[in-house]
Order: sequence, then structure tokens, then C-alpha cells
Amino acid sequence: MQSIQRITPCLWFDRQAEEAAGFYTGIFRNSKILNISYYGEAGQDVHGQAPGIVMTVAFELDGYKFTALNGGPHFKFNEAISFQINCDDQEEVDFYWEKLGEGGDEKARQCGWLKDKYGVSWQVVPVVLMEMLNDSDKQKSQKVMKAMLQMKKIDIAELHRAAVAE
Repeated sequence: MQSIQRITPCLWFDRQAEEAAGFYTGIFRNSKILNISYYGEAGQDVHGQAPGIVMTVAFELDGYKFTALNGGPHFKFNEAISFQINCDDQEEVDFYWEKLGEGGDEKARQCGWLKDKYGVSWQVVPVVLMEMLNDSDKQKSQKVMKAMLQMKKIDIAELHRAAVAE
């Protein structure tokens, strides 16, 4: 019996929902577009969208369901909400950093955070970073924190060097 995902993030776009869903599903494994719905004439006085325009796109990223909504220009993404990608190694960090950062805001990159070309914030984080920050040796964890704060994309080798530096 398949379990139901109780909470589904809904991402509000102006008119790029279908494009964005295609972009994301092209990056993450085990991902696909599930359904596309369109605005009709009903409620046009409220939503202001022309009949036939994409309303929502249901999609999965690595098995997690999302909804993309074409809601108009009223709301914009900000860093108060982000999606964290836990990466096993530097190769994964590099892959997601490059793919999600393509066309995104170069100035919005710090400590593993980036904004994609749609303004959605992502945290591309190697799993080892959290292990190092939670090390029982507080001096080591502080050295790792100091090194991380100087980075845009997280560099695992540099974190290891910082942890053992005198």
C-alpha cells in the first residue's frame, strides 16, 4: 500500500510553472511531471488568467511531490523558504550547484545557498558538513564553521583542511 504524502510544497510563479517544473525534473533523479491543469472561464474575475493558461503543474522531485502554480506577479520567492539538498560527496555538490545555479542570481550565493533562475532558494549541503559542525571537539567545529562562512559553494576538502589546521 502506497503512503500519501501529507504535505506538498506549492511554489507560486507568475507564468513559469510548467517551465520551472520541467527544469527541476530535468535535474533530480526519480522525477517527473504528474499532471497539468489549466485555467477555465470559471473564476476569471478573481484569478484574472485567460482560459487555457496553465494553472498548476503537479510534479515529483526525487519522489517528493510539489505543485507549481501560475498565480500571477503578486508574490515573489525569498530566502525565508529554501529547499535543502543533502549531498553525499563533492561530485553531488558540484552537480546540483551548477545545474540549479544556472541563470540564477550570482550575488545570492553564500555558505551553500543559491537562488535559481526563478528566484527559488536552495541549500546544497554535503552531509559531512553537519557531521563536522556537530563534532564533539568544539575547536574543530568552530574552524569548520569559520571556513564555511567564507565559501559560496561548499568545498568538502577545504572543510577537512580547516578542521585539522593549527
